[in-house]
Amino acid sequence: LLSVCRSCLVKYLEENNTCPTCRIVIHQSHPLQYIGHDRTMQDIVYKLVPGLQEAEMKKQREFYHKLGMEVPGDIKGETCSTKQHLDSHRNGETKPDENSNKETSEEKQEEDNDYHRSDEQVSICLECNSSKLRGLKRKWIRCSAQATVLHLKKFIAKKLNLSSFNELDILCNEEILGKDHTLKFVVVTRWRFKKAPLLLHYRPKMDLL
Repeated sequence: LLSVCRSCLVKYLEENNTCPTCRIVIHQSHPLQYIGHDRTMQDIVYKLVPGLQEAEMKKQREFYHKLGMEVPGDIKGETCSTKQHLDSHRNGETKPDENSNKETSEEKQEEDNDYHRSDEQVSICLECNSSKLRGLKRKWIRCSAQATVLHLKKFIAKKLNLSSFNELDILCNEEILGKDHTLKFVVVTRWRFKKAPLLLHYRPKMDLL
């Protein structure tokens, strides 16, 4: 597996369909759909480089503000936690007291029970464009913008009683979406200035050569 900067890899794959290191073909026509986010490596980098995570969050906030869009819930949360951590160290509070631990525990429990309702939400219409699958009884859903295409695949597979979510492809504007794409990413890159809801189609997976 190769871990590289995503923005650099995306620029490279705009003109190539091979791995930048070993030159093996990733995919003939949709190489961008077959790259994934290495969260473990990202966490390691954040721990090794002081201030990098805070700088990244700042850039993301500026990006969304520039587009006139609301900052996603996870970025808000990471920013607040980082700021609180830095403030405590500046004030010499290196050891939190018992009350602080209790409040943190209660806040975490409340956050866990939130089920991402405080996240930015996306309205979706899931349409079937294949005669081999049936349509959903309730095709209109609303969920967190941080949900991924993989989450939608699992949702559809469960509703249609499919043996595996890997049997599905999900498309936007007739383009197959990568399983690691968040709905926020899909809206910004594929739906852009169109009105809600985000229209997605699903069909049986097609193996492209």
